[in-house]
Amino acid sequence: MKVSIFSTCVMDLMFPQVGIAMVEVLERLGIETDLPEQQICCGQPTYNSGLAQESMPTIKNQIDAFESSDYVVGIAGSCSGMFTEYPHMFDEGDPYKEKAIDLADKSYEFTQFLYRVLGIEDLGATFNGEKATYHRSCHMTRILGEREAPFVLLDKVKGLELLPLPHLENCCGFGGTFSVKAPEISEMMVAEKTRDILSTGAEILNTNVDLERIDAIKNPAFIK
Repeated sequence: MKVSIFSTCVMDLMFPQVGIAMVEVLERLGIETDLPEQQICCGQPTYNSGLAQESMPTIKNQIDAFESSDYVVGIAGSCSGMFTEYPHMFDEGDPYKEKAIDLADKSYEFTQFLYRVLGIEDLGATFNGEKATYHRSCHMTRILGEREAPFVLLDKVKGLELLPLPHLENCCGFGGTFSVKAPEISEMMVAEKTRDILSTGAEILNTNVDLERIDAIKNPAFIK
C-alpha cells in the first residue's frame, strides 16, 4: 500500500514535526509514503471567501498533484475535507469532474485513515500519565463526517487519561478567514473555548494537528 502525504499549509509552515510523526507511524505500519512536490494550498481560504473562480487554478493543481496516488492522507480534517468538496465545484462534462471525485474518494484525515481504512484501534502508544482533553475539529466533524476515529485511538493510549471537554461541538473561532473577517466574534468564541478547556483541569490539549500544553493558552488575552 502506498500513501501520498497531503502536507497542508498549517502542517508545512507551523507543525512540521506532526507531519514527520505521521510519516513515521505509517512507515512503522509497513506503508510506503511519498510527498508530491506539486502540491500547494487546498484553496479553501480563497474559495470560502467567495473567490470561486480565482481558486480554480489552485484546486486543479491539487487534483493533478495527487492524480496517481492510491491514498491521500492529511493531518488536518479541514484541509482533507476540502478535497471531498471538490466534485461539487465542477459541472458535468468537465474533465476535472471525474478527477475530483477520484481525489475525494481516496482522501482521508490521518486518524480516519488508520481507523476506517487500516482497521487499527491500538497503535501500542503510551503516554506519561498526564491528563488530557480533546478539541474536535468542526470541518472534520461536519464535512468529513468523522466523529469517532480520534476517540477510538486515544482510548487505547496506555497511561493517557482523556477528560471530556464541555461543549465539544463548539467551534474554536478560527474558521480559516473567519477569524480575520470577523475578529470580534472570533475572539469571543476563542475565549469561550479556552474557558471550557481550562475547566477540565487537563494538562494537555489534544487537537487533530498537535498536542499542546495547557500552559500555552493560559494567557489573559484569551480569557475575557
